[in-house]
Amino acid sequence: MKKLETREDVEFLVNKFYEKVRTDETIGFFFNDVAKVNWDLHLPKMYSFWETLLFGKASYKGNPMMAHFPINQIEPMEKRHFDQWVKLWTKTLEENFEGENAEAAKTKAENIASLMGYKMEMARR
Repeated sequence: MKKLETREDVEFLVNKFYEKVRTDETIGFFFNDVAKVNWDLHLPKMYSFWETLLFGKASYKGNPMMAHFPINQIEPMEKRHFDQWVKLWTKTLEENFEGENAEAAKTKAENIASLMGYKMEMARR
């Protein structure tokens, strides 16, 4: 098992994660059908997002919360969707990485999912 230490590791992790997401019965449709994600644009953003969160590189510029509100308007993003996102992320991490940064990536994903789930629910009220 390898430690999560470099941008290349993040890219590998993100790519493996989104391979799962794209075919997932619970959340795949958000990416494939609702948002119609352009993966050539989305993946590099996610590399930078996670590199910033895990290594403090400040390579990500953007507001991930704002990107999700329009999707939530079309199709409600519920707690179960965010729970599945965390489950897939954690599974991908555990299949490929170990160590402090891998554990931090799990915790950060749980925190992100909790906050996003709450904000998406509040936006629907």
